[in-house]
Amino acid sequence: MIKVKTRTGESIQQMVKRFKKMCEKEGLIRDIKRNSYYEKPSERNRRKRRKSQRMARITSSARI
Repeated sequence: MIKVKTRTGESIQQMVKRFKKMCEKEGLIRDIKRNSYYEKPSERNRRKRRKSQRMARITSSARI
C-alpha cells in the first residue's frame, strides 16, 4: 500500500504529484490499464512469450 505523508511547507498539488509518481514507479497504473478490459488467456500467454523472447534477445546481444 502506498502512503504519502505531507512534508512541511508542501502543498496539496505537490503531494498529489509525489503520489502519482510513486504509483507509476510501483507499476500500479500499468496494471490498472491492463486489467481494465478482459484479456483472453491465449493473448496473455502470447504477450508473456513475446516479452521473454525480447528479453532473451536483449541479454544475448549484451553478452557480445
